[in-house]
Amino acid sequence: MEDDSEFTIAEMVEMKNIYKEIGEETLAPDFCKGLASSFSLSPNRAGKPAITWQQVHNWFQDKHKRTHPEPEATLEPLRLEFRADLPNGAAVVESAPLISFQKRKGSKAPDLSELIFEAKSSKDFAWYDVACFLNYRILYSGELEVRVRFAGFRNTEDEWVNLKAGVRERSIPLEPSECHLVKVGDLIMCFRERYEQAVYYDARIVEIRRGPHDSDRCDCIFLVRYLLDHAEDKVGLEWICRRPAGEESNNREEIQLPPKSIFF
Repeated sequence: MEDDSEFTIAEMVEMKNIYKEIGEETLAPDFCKGLASSFSLSPNRAGKPAITWQQVHNWFQDKHKRTHPEPEATLEPLRLEFRADLPNGAAVVESAPLISFQKRKGSKAPDLSELIFEAKSSKDFAWYDVACFLNYRILYSGELEVRVRFAGFRNTEDEWVNLKAGVRERSIPLEPSECHLVKVGDLIMCFRERYEQAVYYDARIVEIRRGPHDSDRCDCIFLVRYLLDHAEDKVGLEWICRRPAGEESNNREEIQLPPKSIFF
């Protein structure tokens, strides 16, 4: 069986749709060579190994062996959807069809290159940038999981991540001139050094001590409380990444604060 991790999720979408249209014709060597060449030259594969025609052929061959056709009318397209809230209250929804049975000949595979996300590792509960989505699966509970490759890590570190709970739009580093955007109660992502690792965890802003700064330097101090273990720490702006605008605007936690003298 061909390892699906050799292909991007967009390429798998393309191959599934092509197989649905032409079936056994996908097993022809010349067809596989042409499709492999198309994938290898695509901008979406920049920095990734080229796809061989044998890989494409093996994928279609395995698909042919496992396929049990069902009436198209009973199947609804499954879509992988990500929502981004904008400052003006509008919303942008980026979605890529994972299974679609209505694809037209000549149409391109969905371009996922502009979608930038982070995912939570089940190994340490820290957040890491997503390099690419490799595969997906639907659990018996109906929940969707995606196979994630974390940026800067080898394929041995790939993980299955719950799409709803563990994948989100990437957090945003703050410039010194943007510290006013951070408010008490905000959910942020904060750099944390513990034991022999330094990674990003979710945290809440508990208190802020404003300091003098200009457009190049911020001396404000932020007291944060990590959601993982409720430990608290005082950090500078350079350790903080904010969540996209609008996500937390109406969802700040009510935090019971001790007297300020305890912190500063």
